Amino acid sequence: MPIVINIDVMLAKRKMKSKELVEEIGITAANLSILKNGKAKGIRFETLEKICKTLDCKPGDILDYVD
Repeated sequence: MPIVINIDVMLAKRKMKSKELVEEIGITAANLSILKNGKAKGIRFETLEKICKTLDCKPGDILDYVD
């Protein structure tokens, strides 16, 4: 898939653990894992907004397109 999810990179930059992000944005650890591994078929804008707000970043910092 040409869309790459960089949540792990942003978590490392913010020195935050996945568990903290899950608790903050209100999704399950399993759903975050699916998203981080690139197996998600989509993401709600609401969820993306919460991730960006929590990690203090922009959607382009999390989502990348690699041809």
